[in-house]
Amino acid sequence: MRFPTVMWLRAAGPVTTWPLRFCCHGNQVTVKPQVRCISHSVFTMDFRGHFAQPLVSKPVLFAAPLATRRMELQLCRNFGSARPGWYESIADSGPVHLTEQLLVFSQQTTGLPWWASIICTTLALRTAITLPLAVYQTVIIAKVEALQKEIAELARRLSYEISVKAREKGWSEKTCRYHFKKNLRRIVSELYVRDNCHPFKASLLVWVQLPMWVFLSLSLRNLSMGTGHVPAGLQEELAVGGALWFSNLTLPDSTWIIPVSLGLVNLLITEIFALRQLEASKFQKYVTNFIRGISLVMIPLAAAVPSSMALYWLSSSCVGLGHNLLLRSPRFRALCRMPPTHSDSDTPYRDIAAAFVAKYIKLKT
Repeated sequence: MRFPTVMWLRAAGPVTTWPLRFCCHGNQVTVKPQVRCISHSVFTMDFRGHFAQPLVSKPVLFAAPLATRRMELQLCRNFGSARPGWYESIADSGPVHLTEQLLVFSQQTTGLPWWASIICTTLALRTAITLPLAVYQTVIIAKVEALQKEIAELARRLSYEISVKAREKGWSEKTCRYHFKKNLRRIVSELYVRDNCHPFKASLLVWVQLPMWVFLSLSLRNLSMGTGHVPAGLQEELAVGGALWFSNLTLPDSTWIIPVSLGLVNLLITEIFALRQLEASKFQKYVTNFIRGISLVMIPLAAAVPSSMALYWLSSSCVGLGHNLLLRSPRFRALCRMPPTHSDSDTPYRDIAAAFVAKYIKLKT
């Protein structure tokens, strides 16, 4: 069987440059791409050398320039392989959906308007979950701090023993340093096990608080924007569930009052933490400056998200500030049986105010 020479072909949709497969059906030949895509179409050709009407309208010439065909092929592949980004994947995850149900249940149970429900839910979650973890973190840090004297004494003895051993066996300075560090790590690990205060346990608060903050933020974002699985009625409730200047919780705060307040509260938390460090190391100073930068970046970010999210961020920061001050109270520390540290004070709030005045106000004068 002989096929006539075809000078050009008419195709439907974006052009594909994939190899074509010819299938014989009686008096016709069906031409199909071997790989399917969104713009896949089927053409029929008889033996007289012309094509029948394509199944999809708006034909395009196969004789288009090669660069154009490659571009169209790339667009077809990109569109056909499109997947949700990581942000959308997290926003549509199971934990976020459970958090949405928690927020809706809390609002419906209390009967409060949405703005008050967001604040009360934030206070309840931070007090029930993160405050006990903050107490545990403070206990671990106090135990580690209390071990420093014992570690220094054991390090001194170990240094003496290593020097004696080095004279007996003729060790070099490098060998002595190696054995000293090796044995000191073992001794410190044994002390941490003895007192059950490994420093890594102090980071448990971060591993719980950060995911909770992300899930609550994305849940409020989904409820405010009325994404696919959220009933339209909830978005309407949030649209009228605000107060004062942020009456519509689905829109950003155009006055920037909430975003600026959020930045100020975060900076205040950072400065209170910095005032507690009497002799901060270079690394601690870098961390403090980094947190200050994050606090400033949060201001324009909070001004671009729905007011419900910004209100949650502000509420969470205010609760965090209150918890930080509470953890310094001598009565609360005694109630939680926290070990004493060298930075404890009988008048912590007066000391904070005095340090703040001495560092910032007198510095300006």
